[in-house]
Amino acid sequence: MLEVSHVTKRYRKVCANDDINLTIPDGEIGVLLGPNGAGKSTIIKCIMGFLKYEGQIRVNGLNNKSVEAKKIMGYVPEIPSLYPNLTVDEHLEFIARAYKLKDYKEEKEALLQRFDLADKKKKFGDELSKGMQQKLSICCGLLPRPKLILFDEPMIGLDPHAIKELKLLFQELRERGCMVLVSTHMIDSIEELWDTTYIMKQGKIASIVERQNLQGSDKSLEDIFFEITEGADAESEV
Repeated sequence: MLEVSHVTKRYRKVCANDDINLTIPDGEIGVLLGPNGAGKSTIIKCIMGFLKYEGQIRVNGLNNKSVEAKKIMGYVPEIPSLYPNLTVDEHLEFIARAYKLKDYKEEKEALLQRFDLADKKKKFGDELSKGMQQKLSICCGLLPRPKLILFDEPMIGLDPHAIKELKLLFQELRERGCMVLVSTHMIDSIEELWDTTYIMKQGKIASIVERQNLQGSDKSLEDIFFEITEGADAESEV
């Protein structure tokens, strides 16, 4: 279980995250949904331990900054951060060595095949198109088979086939019992996937929407999103 408790992150006078609380149980997909600048990427980076913050974050009971926690966490950033002098294959080999993976070759080949990178193993990171870089970033995040995987705007730049494969992958990760947290501002990209959506506005979680509670309701997630982001600021739970 991912547990984020009273996390606040300030950049001098700017409060990017204001008392954030969220929980992602095993086998569930959580979504951070909000307009640009709402604080989604900041809380993702706090969970990964990249930023200093106030509050507490635990992954399966472990402090998120501990080595033990990092071994079970995966991350796909909004902007791929690749090594220009490493090939596609070398990126994945680097990840395998960093995580001290064993028996990973079959998984590596399956990921490369799935995201149409099998014929680009010898291409360098800076030779890839933006979409291909994003696909490689996804493969690197998934190769260690993490129990918690964080995706920050993962579908930007992907072609329709890759988006389809990524959505299928989200479902497979859920069935595997993984914790998945996806940050996005594109409602239609995650409409059929989520279990719990945290709608963010101005650094706060303005509403928590549970899919099961929307059944039988005359409101959609999109309706609630626009009510929150274009209407009152009051925090609520649906």
